[in-house]
Amino acid sequence: MQEAQQFKDHQREAKLFRSRVVVMAVFMLLLTSTLVYRYYDLQIVNYEEYATQSDRNRVHVQPVPPTRGLIFDRTGALLADNKASFTLSVVSANPTELNDTIELLKTLVEIAPSDLGKFYKAQKQRRHNLDPVPLRYRLTEDEIARLAVNQHLLDGVEVNAELVRNYPHADTFAHVIGYTGRISEKDVKAFTPEQLRRYSGTHAIGKNGIEASYEDVLLGEVGSQNVETNARGRVMRILDRIDSRQGSDLRLHLDARLQETAVAAMRGRRGAVVAIDVKTGGVLAAVSYPGFDPNLFVTGIGYRDYKNLNDDIDTPLFNRFLQAQYPPGSTIKPIIGLAGLHTGFTDVDRAIADRGFYTLQGSSRIYRDWILKTTGGGHGSVNLKKGIAESCDTYFWDLGNRMGIDNISPFGAHFGLGDLTGIDIPHERKGLWPSREWKRAARREAWYPGDTINISIGQGMMLATPLQLAVMTSTIANHGVRHRPQFIQKIGNQIHEPIIEEIFDTKPEYWDAIIGGMEEVMHGARGTARRVSERSEYRMAGKSGTAQVVAIAQNAKYNSALLKERHRDHALFVAFAPVEAPQIAVAVMLENAEGGSSQAAPVARAMMDAHILGYYLKADEFFPPVGFHHAAIIKRANNYIAERKAAREAKAAELAAKAAASSSSRAATTGSGAGNE
Repeated sequence: MQEAQQFKDHQREAKLFRSRVVVMAVFMLLLTSTLVYRYYDLQIVNYEEYATQSDRNRVHVQPVPPTRGLIFDRTGALLADNKASFTLSVVSANPTELNDTIELLKTLVEIAPSDLGKFYKAQKQRRHNLDPVPLRYRLTEDEIARLAVNQHLLDGVEVNAELVRNYPHADTFAHVIGYTGRISEKDVKAFTPEQLRRYSGTHAIGKNGIEASYEDVLLGEVGSQNVETNARGRVMRILDRIDSRQGSDLRLHLDARLQETAVAAMRGRRGAVVAIDVKTGGVLAAVSYPGFDPNLFVTGIGYRDYKNLNDDIDTPLFNRFLQAQYPPGSTIKPIIGLAGLHTGFTDVDRAIADRGFYTLQGSSRIYRDWILKTTGGGHGSVNLKKGIAESCDTYFWDLGNRMGIDNISPFGAHFGLGDLTGIDIPHERKGLWPSREWKRAARREAWYPGDTINISIGQGMMLATPLQLAVMTSTIANHGVRHRPQFIQKIGNQIHEPIIEEIFDTKPEYWDAIIGGMEEVMHGARGTARRVSERSEYRMAGKSGTAQVVAIAQNAKYNSALLKERHRDHALFVAFAPVEAPQIAVAVMLENAEGGSSQAAPVARAMMDAHILGYYLKADEFFPPVGFHHAAIIKRANNYIAERKAAREAKAAELAAKAAASSSSRAATTGSGAGNE
């Protein structure tokens, strides 16, 4: 039987189709209505709000960091400038993307663990997620090329040319100029809101020295620019810009040639040299040796480099001219002598008979003068002038004992001793000019006569920095006028005037006696530094000193050969010149060099010759060898003076010969004319 044929129900299918069309139409209508409503809401109702949010996503305000001011010496030589450097920075708000990007960058450029550590710290400190954060400074040309080839893989990575601080003289000025370094988390926490604004986009700040003291004027004023970025933070175009304002340039009193002369004269010995312009207090040279290369700190010093500097037994990071405190030794004898004159405990002519030793009444202790150890006797009859010239300990022990500590202790402050000098770089130490009250408060002990004996020759509890000794010497040269020492001569076009801290007034004849004694040190027949002044074209005044490092037993003799090098005495010397019209005051301290006159005095002579005569040494002239008593400097200085003198005499002879020839010619002409008549 044939199966019955089935027919379609067209009416039912048509009804179902119409239902589906209606549902679809309703759905499309609802969807369209929603879209229209949303469009209406975006474009009309909340247009301003959403437009602002959109602009915020693609338009950003970027800071424009200022160019840091330059630093020059008194002659215009550049001491600190800004050097172009290519910096690799990363912009990323997504931690996952950031880690992937850094892993890729590691395959293209060298990234040290220390760089990564600093980068992640800087990431936390940034104020906006899309602020670029430096990852690597000073990219090489090869590294820049590799980054450029792979730029399509490096979203959020920027290579920008930046100006970073540069110190062309490296270690020569390290302890004066200081250095800039990366802004740390500690720095940021200490910033005021105004400082946060000024340091926007800036990654460096002055950390030490002049760079730190004058940070505010060197920094400049930050600018800004509105930039349009893509979704990954890359800048597409700059919409508008307000330029930054460059920091002010600084001109210092320092003379780079004199600074190099100091380094050349003392290299091979740890120590410090300070030279001051007597008339202004301007610091002409300030050397702490050994030094360090401040360029290492500019973009963040590596762990190994810092460890090497920090572990160095010669402590190159320690600023000896500003922070090292040494017993001043006999360099302060002129001050003790002036105190005796001023208080009436001695006069210019009063003399003592020196047998080479001194004892306190009622004491069995014997204080031995240095001359007793070398000649077996004393200085003979000694007045103040001879006491200074020959550095007679016995004379000053006697004077100090008769004066007593209460008459000595007020005198240090008049010459900048025992307190901060006010120098315009940070971390100065004040030294120690002791008193009865100080010992009672600091040590809870009474003051003994033996304490006075020690400080009368600059030993015992007395301490001074090389800077303080230079200020003291300048004050003596100025007959009591004490200037505040300053490095800054000009900020921009503004001149810094000299600052007088004090004028100590006493009788002119007292100054003449003290300075006369110091002049005899250099030029007297028995002056302790007479050999250093040989063939000098000008008169100089000075005073040697020796600072004990270890105590010597009562009956023992000082034996240099048996002492370890770092247990030997320090060599000190202070001087100024020319005596009749002082220009420069110098203080020299050489650690463990022993002889103030034989070791430190020639360095002072080299400094004075350089400043007064123009005989400058180069820092790379590595002389004299250790142990040669700086004879090389004396020889070169004397040869130079002899050459100058010979040249002048030859010039004078030439002029005299020309004058004689001219006179003879005129006489011959006159005689010829008379004959014709």
